[in-house]
Amino acid sequence: MRRLIRAASPACALLMSSCASRLPASPAVPRIAMPAEATQPCSLFVLPASPSISDLEIGYVTRGSQIAICDAARDLAVQTHAAEHALQDQLIGKSAKPAH
Repeated sequence: MRRLIRAASPACALLMSSCASRLPASPAVPRIAMPAEATQPCSLFVLPASPSISDLEIGYVTRGSQIAICDAARDLAVQTHAAEHALQDQLIGKSAKPAH
């Protein structure tokens, strides 16, 4: 009887350890690739050391357009992030709420 217990103990431990090491199977988490436009750093016009009136006017217009482009890229990143979370919520069964 003791021989049987000695032989069964390692086999039982081996079976339990192999079951414990397995993680439950879960579906793959969806990923949405971030658009390249949303990952680029924003650039802003810098005035020269001794700006003239025309440099100031050019800077005003240029910075305005650069800020609009940067804001659009930021909005694109936010929309992509919200869409990815909506897919994840849909996968796990939560009700997804719209970002806007």
